[in-house]
Amino acid sequence: MQPIEQRFPRPSVMGVINVTPDSFSDGGVHLHHDVAADAARRMLDDGAAIVDIGGESTRPGSEGVSLDEELRRVVPVLERLQGAVPVSIDTAKAAVARRALELGAELVNDVTALRGDPELAGVVADSDAYLCLMHMQGEPRSMQENPRYDDVASEVAAFLEERLQFAVAAGVPEERICLDPGIGFGKTVAHNLELIRRLDVLTALGRPVLIGVSRKSSLRALTNDGDLLAASLAAAVSAYDRGATILRVHDVKAHVDALTVAHAVA
Repeated sequence: MQPIEQRFPRPSVMGVINVTPDSFSDGGVHLHHDVAADAARRMLDDGAAIVDIGGESTRPGSEGVSLDEELRRVVPVLERLQGAVPVSIDTAKAAVARRALELGAELVNDVTALRGDPELAGVVADSDAYLCLMHMQGEPRSMQENPRYDDVASEVAAFLEERLQFAVAAGVPEERICLDPGIGFGKTVAHNLELIRRLDVLTALGRPVLIGVSRKSSLRALTNDGDLLAASLAAAVSAYDRGATILRVHDVKAHVDALTVAHAVA
């Protein structure tokens, strides 16, 4: 398998499909498996390099779901796609990742950075899958209760460097790994802006950086606007300008167009 930098050249767009009733932006939209599969196909047509499919919400205050429920949500979607759409599986459960990889997923996107399930590192190491390690302070149900840092960029970078070393020691080749600072996962608006502003601290770790800021509440706090497309585009282009490789977004076509222009200018 080619290194992740070759598979996802800057800038690459990752589409988001949450097969959940309670995700912060598209909760309930893609609950029907055919609807989710059709949306994934449209995202590919719109220019997404990969589509991230998840069956467990990690929005602030969310509760977890059982293994059986998460499988019930995502497996039928993967079966309908039959490998025709490049897929990432957004999960912290080894059994979900294993089944998704069997059905053609090529990237495991773990918001716990291999802390949630002790078997997940082995599942990824035993496959040819790519891996995304994300920073989160606390856990979804409590992460937005007064998050604090002395230096958010340095602390997130130190955490991701440690988790990168852990993944490599577990057998995952470094060239398959990207890093995500976890915008909105145990961070204030100021923290999120600081992470994007100082993205060079993360890119200095030598791994591609994924940024997921699309439609997040920090943007609403800045704009007081319910329509977050323009704000999401501005944040994505700002992150790309500072070194981000993969932009995880809900509105694929608009982001592909904006990033194509930003790349041409750069």
